[in-house]
Amino acid sequence: MNRKDFIKSIGLIGSGLLMASSPWLNVFSEEKKTVGYRARIGIIGTGSRGQLLMKFLAKNPKVEIVAICDIYQPSIDKALRIVPGTRIYKDYRSLLENKNVDAVVIATPLDQHYPMVMDAFEVGKHVFCEKSIAYCMEDTFRVYQKYLNANRVFFVGQQRLFDPSYIKAMEMVHNGTLGSISALRMYWHRNNDWRRPIDKPELDEQINWRLYNAHSKGIMTELACHQLQIGTWARRQIPNKVLGHGAITFWKENREVYDNASLIYIYDDGVKMNYDSVLSNKFYGLEEQILCSNGTLELEKNKLYYEEIEPAPAFLQMINEAENKLFDALPFAGTSWVPETANENKGHHILDAKSNGDGTSLMLYAFAESVITGTQPSLIAEEGYYATQLSLLGHQAMEEGKTLIFPDEYKINYLNHKLAFH
Repeated sequence: MNRKDFIKSIGLIGSGLLMASSPWLNVFSEEKKTVGYRARIGIIGTGSRGQLLMKFLAKNPKVEIVAICDIYQPSIDKALRIVPGTRIYKDYRSLLENKNVDAVVIATPLDQHYPMVMDAFEVGKHVFCEKSIAYCMEDTFRVYQKYLNANRVFFVGQQRLFDPSYIKAMEMVHNGTLGSISALRMYWHRNNDWRRPIDKPELDEQINWRLYNAHSKGIMTELACHQLQIGTWARRQIPNKVLGHGAITFWKENREVYDNASLIYIYDDGVKMNYDSVLSNKFYGLEEQILCSNGTLELEKNKLYYEEIEPAPAFLQMINEAENKLFDALPFAGTSWVPETANENKGHHILDAKSNGDGTSLMLYAFAESVITGTQPSLIAEEGYYATQLSLLGHQAMEEGKTLIFPDEYKINYLNHKLAFH
């Protein structure tokens, strides 16, 4: 789905309610004025994710990838197939000194995000940082404060913010079509150990950094960060309390991070957001469910289910009534024998034609537009900030075996400017 089809599919033009739900889409409103301009971008980290981002950026006529940086030669070699002849660096600080670089895309291991983002802002670069923002809550807060003072564009890799079906779903949530939110349920299940093949044993920690505590918070910063952001987007507030449990129960060889996690995030009004991840069973896959009083959204499936569905055909209804009369004559306590199991509601599509992508390409288009205009879209940084902080707080709750409260010192002025463009 290209940008034109994207804008058409979500009804961007003239939709005040939609813009209120996703104010960052305003970045596309002036794209005709930026024709002929190019954002000169440097890529820091050319592993699998960095290469994917490069492929999208390389297709954009408004982008020029002027430099790449990595310390692993096989990754550099693969990146050069995408942008042959571009300048190569082994030290990211040398890339940041390049005056021809307007912005950087950071796709490195988590523990390296903080110094790289801070250094990039320090020398006046615009920044796109893959999630999560930083390795700990304090560093995440420092990055956000640096961004506020840097007067530079800051995007975090929360691509669902640009997925058309997610945007349309949030419009329905925010305009009251589905009633009030009763609960949120997120899960991401896989069946693999996250391990990547290596040529030399001494490279294991460098290549498989996601498995080691010194470089990663595992499930929370690599998977949950995407999904917890849906709760903030839908409710326009953050949960203030979290408890959970994590363990290594299946993938036990050369691994330090959990292979399963279960958490409950609790909002001040009692609404809960449940999060589950198991890395040794993929049957249920991944999903973000928003349960409302008048309907349910399954965002990954692009499906909407209204609570009240069409009645059963007359014949089946007659049989059901006959069965009810029979069992009513038996000594059961009331009619509680009837289980409230999931019904056969087949639902509706949120969008008739869902994009094959997950919003990544459109997010990168938006970043290029913002770099060219020097304008920060509303709430992009804030959504990424809270997604990271909630992931890190959840990991801490599992590590400590406690119910934790979101620290007041890390709360930012999110709600008061949620509809402001700047």
